[in-house]
Amino acid sequence: MIIFINDIPVRILKSTETPDTGRINHTVDAAITPVTQASLIHHVWIKNVGTAEIDTILGFLDSKVPTGVLSILLSVTDYLLIRNHLRSKFKVIKAAGGVIRKKDKFLMIYRMKKWDLPKGKKEKGERYKETAVREVQEECNISVRLGRKVCTTWHTYTMNKNAMMKKTRWYIMDLIDDSRMRPAVEEDIEEVRWMNRKEVYHALEHSYKSISYVIERYYEKTELKSAR
Repeated sequence: MIIFINDIPVRILKSTETPDTGRINHTVDAAITPVTQASLIHHVWIKNVGTAEIDTILGFLDSKVPTGVLSILLSVTDYLLIRNHLRSKFKVIKAAGGVIRKKDKFLMIYRMKKWDLPKGKKEKGERYKETAVREVQEECNISVRLGRKVCTTWHTYTMNKNAMMKKTRWYIMDLIDDSRMRPAVEEDIEEVRWMNRKEVYHALEHSYKSISYVIERYYEKTELKSAR
């Protein structure tokens, strides 16, 4: 499970999972050394994490004091307990969105001064797949054909002083018709644009880390499939 807390990727590892140590700059064993804000630097791996450490880390990531952390790996003592504890700290909102293809191009939207992918909240009684297609149609005024799932992301934000966590399921989609494509300005979308791979790469420099994660998972899935 990976959660983007204030746009910092926090990956929770089960006891059977081993991290890729090639991207770790600093390691903390919470059973021996307390987790401090100074220990959250660059790419950090924290071992033997319980609920107390989770609360401490959340407090540091929510602090206005700058931190030099780029990503966090957490090896937890009880995966299910930690997952449920984390979720209890936030109001969970369910959503779905799409990575939309038009030959070798992808559809990006510009909203709130960031490049993003179209997505939106799941309505009562709606399936995630239905949400994804509806939101893409509403935000971009295009029609699409739904494909397979890419991944699920979790990210946190604050709304009316309430701590929120959005769970978003992402799907591959292929364009059917974009002849009437336009941005939904009522949703604060300023622009919708087809981009090639290089343009997407540059757009992600002005995006959210969770969106970069979705694009990375997309390429992993599609390139692995084509290599078979």
